[in-house]
Amino acid sequence: MLKRTLFFSSPYYLSLKDCQLVAQSKDQLTNKTIPVEDIGFIVLDHPQISFSMKLVEQLNANNVALVFCDSKHMPSSMLLNLESHSLQSELFRAQISASEPLKKNLWKQTIEAKIRNQAAHLEKQGHKAHELRAYAKSVKSGDMENREGLAARIYWSRLIGQGFYRDRYGDPPNHLLNYGYILLRSAVARALVGSGLLPTLGIHHHNKYNAFCLADDIMEPYRPFVDQLALAVYGDYPDELFLNKEMKARMLSLMAGDVWLDGTRRPLMVALSQTTASLSRCFNGENRKVVYPQFN
Repeated sequence: MLKRTLFFSSPYYLSLKDCQLVAQSKDQLTNKTIPVEDIGFIVLDHPQISFSMKLVEQLNANNVALVFCDSKHMPSSMLLNLESHSLQSELFRAQISASEPLKKNLWKQTIEAKIRNQAAHLEKQGHKAHELRAYAKSVKSGDMENREGLAARIYWSRLIGQGFYRDRYGDPPNHLLNYGYILLRSAVARALVGSGLLPTLGIHHHNKYNAFCLADDIMEPYRPFVDQLALAVYGDYPDELFLNKEMKARMLSLMAGDVWLDGTRRPLMVALSQTTASLSRCFNGENRKVVYPQFN
């Protein structure tokens, strides 16, 4: 079932009644209810939003990712369920004891899928991508030759232009890409937790200050889906240097956007759960292939 994504950017009081989220505006003019079981993702982007602990308990029970934005209106933290899988302890041990050859093989698969999706996105935008196709076929274990970096330079220069530099504080559409990647990272972390895995322990990323190394790993093949949406939104708001409410709402539609996975079209949020479930099986020794979406 497709889970809903909710975005609150004005004062609201959120509470729980009969297993439904009740959203009441502070002026009491608006009162909406949504079944908690239908929610997958909530973004809170206003300092005067308050909520009941009973609601938080129910959101946790349903593995809802609750994302909090900072004073700059950028997602800065999130609430995730720490007990969302019946075999969590066993899966944690399998993940922690994963061998280096296994992790390098998983990273190889991840980079292959990322570059293939970047190539498909370039071609969809009318650009040539034969070099990326070749790179995707020549990724070695652990991507020791950094095919990811070589592909990225070609990808961004052709997708946006020679003068574009992908940077957190760079020129537009960096602001849309940043926002989209943060949302994607949150959704990946939610899916990992739902599959009984620790988002902190990565297969490639190992920054000791990063609490979501595995999420940063697994989101890589999904980035082109963010890129496509960000470029579409930027095309409609080329003069906006800061994200407005409409732009953020458009970026949130990412979660419900369709992707192809194993020959079947499904919402991105559902695909993420299948990807992380396949990763869990890899750690547990049941399989050796991670299932990633194909950009079409």
